[in-house]
Amino acid sequence: MTTEDVKQSLKLFIVLSRAQKAINETTNQFFQQNGLNPTEFAVLELLYHKGRQPLQQIGNKILLASGSITYVVDKLEKRGYLNRISCATDRRVTYAEVSEKGAAFMAEIFPKHEQQLHEMMSVLSPEEKEQLIELVKKLGLSIKDLSY
Repeated sequence: MTTEDVKQSLKLFIVLSRAQKAINETTNQFFQQNGLNPTEFAVLELLYHKGRQPLQQIGNKILLASGSITYVVDKLEKRGYLNRISCATDRRVTYAEVSEKGAAFMAEIFPKHEQQLHEMMSVLSPEEKEQLIELVKKLGLSIKDLSY
């Protein structure tokens, strides 16, 4: 490992961080314009695309602490975007499910979100996107194997 290798790794970290920041700022602004925060959008998007989910599992699927999920689900339920449904066979389990109003809302805004993401990524060719997907995936998976 040379000093140049270390500098290149640092540069890669900075470039990845700045790209993520730019993407997040743009998408977060879109969510705000549509009356949501990023976590609320993530919960709605999960339920919209994957269907009914146990509240206890939503946090893991969108990478959020379970205590925060209750708060987010409460807010979305008050706005009429989702419903809580008790499990018929296990009283400890409660499901969240997107409501008709929530599904109509997502059907309107999700295509706009997709289009915005596509426009942000359009600087890359399809081949470059595929290459970047594979490289970032390789990086992420390899980090899990390291122990510090």
